[in-house]
Amino acid sequence: MTIHYISNQVLELTTIQSIITEQKQLQLSDEAVTRVTNCRKYLDEKLKTEDRPIYGINTGFGSLYNVKISKENLTKLQENLVMSHACGTGDEVPQDVVKLMLLLKIQSLNYGHSGCQLETITRLIDFYNNDILPVVYTQGSLGASGDLAPLAHLALPLIGKGKVNYKGEVVDSKTILDTFNWKPVALQSKEGLALLNGTQFMSAYGVHLLLKSYKLSYLADLIGSVSIDAFDGRIEPFNELVHIVRPHNGQLKTAANVREFLNGSTIIEQAKQHVQDPYSFRCIPQVHGATKDTLAFVLKTFKTEINSVTDNPNIFSEEDEIISGGNFHGQPLALALDYLKIAMAELGNISERRVFQLVSGLRGLPAFLVNNPGLNSGFMIPQYTAASIVSANKQLATPASIDSIVSSNGQEDHVSMGANAATQAYTLVNNVERVLAIELFNASQALQFRAPLKSSDFIESFLHAYRVEVPFIEEDEVLHDDIQASIAFIQNLAIDDVELFK
Repeated sequence: MTIHYISNQVLELTTIQSIITEQKQLQLSDEAVTRVTNCRKYLDEKLKTEDRPIYGINTGFGSLYNVKISKENLTKLQENLVMSHACGTGDEVPQDVVKLMLLLKIQSLNYGHSGCQLETITRLIDFYNNDILPVVYTQGSLGASGDLAPLAHLALPLIGKGKVNYKGEVVDSKTILDTFNWKPVALQSKEGLALLNGTQFMSAYGVHLLLKSYKLSYLADLIGSVSIDAFDGRIEPFNELVHIVRPHNGQLKTAANVREFLNGSTIIEQAKQHVQDPYSFRCIPQVHGATKDTLAFVLKTFKTEINSVTDNPNIFSEEDEIISGGNFHGQPLALALDYLKIAMAELGNISERRVFQLVSGLRGLPAFLVNNPGLNSGFMIPQYTAASIVSANKQLATPASIDSIVSSNGQEDHVSMGANAATQAYTLVNNVERVLAIELFNASQALQFRAPLKSSDFIESFLHAYRVEVPFIEEDEVLHDDIQASIAFIQNLAIDDVELFK
């Protein structure tokens, strides 16, 4: 069993990738235990001597911030908070995202500025390590006072409420506590807010989508390179000299990738009848590269966020300060997620255009990439499907962050809508995966018509693995099955982190 120690060391995207792929268990570092224990001790001592209202610790919440709560009711106050805020609805959050929510909540609480008991964080770690994943819903967060509703559902099992996914079944949390002989956690002052305030719903989606988007960005370059050879495209637009004089990092990386993928191709090296290629081929470095640069910005934003304290109020025991601020506000994430949506939608847009060119009967390819067109419709309709998907993505890519709505009697009068951006981005990025799978389906079919000429050894090897899952189409059949197989092929591809994040 491999262990990842929760600490104040910077949590990198590559670290999270290894935690997931190697199925590491979590454990608090000794320093984290000390920080958490000292913060809780400070808060307990503070409440013994402090009679003034401290928001969320001995007061109500939101617009009820002026209502003072007696000391004997502080535990009830926190439990009421968790139960009353569990108002999520809609679809269930995917379990891999919920597991990331647990990881990121534990990470945020370990810094010792939230006032949680050690027992509470340890129980969250128990949930993570035993794959006890709370049932969380996609709808309910405004992305401002933290992801209140989703995080309330994440916290409910701590007090024996709500439901969890465990070993493929949805069961009552109380049943799980009994199974493991655990008692419900008695939440202490501030703990409900520490659990509910925070951006871990948005952050978990963001991390999940970044990992997937980096993979799709790499595959877009590779699949685009297959399409270039399939379309008998030119290599000159990828010459390094072109990109050195406009040196955007993503553009340089994309052009280098394409040159590497096509190195040794007899198709790319043959004399061409045409002087130029359409933009969807010729401008791959500029378009794919801009997406890469966007991913770098989004990564910077989320890396900062997942290594931060995002609940409220913040406790600074050494400075003897408890400060109510706004670190739960999701505006940085909302903007980043909207930017991610736009950038990834563009990978789908340009991919669909290459599909359109490949089925158009140009450059010696048969119309719709099939023998006996007319009798066979061939690859006519996969392009329709791709067109439908990219059109849907244009709607999903409309920024969520430009919206806001007043809540809590006007106390929470500006919200980020980052949670909506997160769920939209989840659908959109999965859509891009499907479009790229359709392009690979088309490009691999088209390349077969270039025989006996061959592409590069790398691409030929890649397509040999692909052909094990997705056959060459001789005549019409149910193409849905082949598209699904193409999607599964992309999903199951393991790509070295060095390639993804270089």
